[in-house]
Amino acid sequence: MTSSSKQHTVAESPYGSLTLVATEGVLSGLYMTGQRHRPAEESFGERVTVFEEPFPEVVRQLAAYFAGELTAFDLPLRLEGTAFQRSVWGQLVRIPYGETWSYGRLAGEIGNPNASRAVGLANGKNPISIIVPCHRVIGASGGMTGYGGGLERKVRLLDFEAGRTGWSSGRNQRSFGRA
Repeated sequence: MTSSSKQHTVAESPYGSLTLVATEGVLSGLYMTGQRHRPAEESFGERVTVFEEPFPEVVRQLAAYFAGELTAFDLPLRLEGTAFQRSVWGQLVRIPYGETWSYGRLAGEIGNPNASRAVGLANGKNPISIIVPCHRVIGASGGMTGYGGGLERKVRLLDFEAGRTGWSSGRNQRSFGRA
């Protein structure tokens, strides 16, 4: 792979197909089918198998997450966006597994308590869903608000992390990663 190249692969998950994108060998995108703000397919670069770097470790950790065995990802990430967006995304990874924060709290955590609307916009453009857990952000009243992957997926992810669903079954774990 050349130093400026992009590659992608597709892995199946309990939440549908996931497109994994790497830029210069580092994960730079994880997009769900039908995800809002999903870049055009041709921008993902050459399609490769899930067995080509850096994808095996990404798929391994995602499989462990979907099996209920992993609550925090440990992967190098390349988050491409504005400085403000990167500050929001940097806080998202601090939200503990199984917990939620409001947009207002997230705005406060980045030192700009009046920026909850801008935080929501940045959250919606998160390029590495699930791993950078934008699904853990909810409205101030505790209600489900927008999610780039769709509200149904957001609810399912939150229910899964709260132990209210059975995605840890062996069948789902074994089938994860095979596109």
